[in-house]
Amino acid sequence: MDTVAAGVTQLRIQRFVNVYFVETGTPGGWVLIDTGLPGSAKTIIAAAEELFQPGTRPEAILLTHGHLDHLGSARELADHWHVPVVVHPLELPYVTAQALYPPHDPTVGGSLAFMSRFFPTQLPNLEDRVQALNVEDPNVPHLMAWRWLHVPGHAPGQLAFFRAADRVLIGGDAFATCHHDSVPAILLDTPKISRAGTPFNYDWEASRASVQALAALEPKAIGCGHGPVITGSEAAAGLHKLANNYPIPAHGRYVNEPARTDASGVEHLPPAPKDPLRMQLAIIGGSLLAAGAAWLLSGGRRRNRKSKAYKKAAKAARKAQGYSPPPPLYRDGVGS
Repeated sequence: MDTVAAGVTQLRIQRFVNVYFVETGTPGGWVLIDTGLPGSAKTIIAAAEELFQPGTRPEAILLTHGHLDHLGSARELADHWHVPVVVHPLELPYVTAQALYPPHDPTVGGSLAFMSRFFPTQLPNLEDRVQALNVEDPNVPHLMAWRWLHVPGHAPGQLAFFRAADRVLIGGDAFATCHHDSVPAILLDTPKISRAGTPFNYDWEASRASVQALAALEPKAIGCGHGPVITGSEAAAGLHKLANNYPIPAHGRYVNEPARTDASGVEHLPPAPKDPLRMQLAIIGGSLLAAGAAWLLSGGRRRNRKSKAYKKAAKAARKAQGYSPPPPLYRDGVGS
């Protein structure tokens, strides 16, 4: 676990995704921000009991958004602790199984985009545990020293959380503190403020505007959904650099036209571009089949030639040694 700031602790889950324990300011009070991948509940519970005390539970679970690597253990944890899960209202259709997020875009390139082809799209249903954030109140539930910001582009109802007193920012997936387009870079854990989850960004202009809004906060400590904690002057400087030179991909489904969403889910999707992987897999598969057939045929010919040559050489060797085969035990070689 790593300290982001006073009362804010980051827990890394499988070196890939982060969750945050944030103290409320009242004795023993805390909330959990995000819940990691499915199967992370035991790790999170153990970390909470190490930070606080055995049997501790949060006042609520807050989700920056409902993608599976943030929502994954929410159901299990909410049931275990008997606490609500709070999301922005625009996330409700996705976390209650009423709608699916805009489809992943594997055509933008990069190792994460390649892997996104195989990510699940269906999410756990939090219907009886979830509560909608009050959008009329800028304060974060149970965290009165904090305020929330709506930062869409990666998810329709994505939230970031900011504590003005010491300029601490929890940015969700509005951006990342590692090179998030590269799976090896994520595993190496090299600090770098960069755009988040390229194949999952459904509105590039909204994503850029969200980063610009967060850069204007001049944070001094940053924790995101992915990547290590960044503190000091590098936090604001790195975020400003990203905001001023936000890299939009050269191609991809949502580059020229975003998906449109509303309170019910996805309203409009731009046409899906052709995925070159299917053609590549077909070509590779055909080439492997052809190579396999050729190998089998050539191997058969080699074995056949070897067999004939071996028999001929063995016959010559036996003849040179005066060897002749024994007569059959029975007439015509058949027993009687």
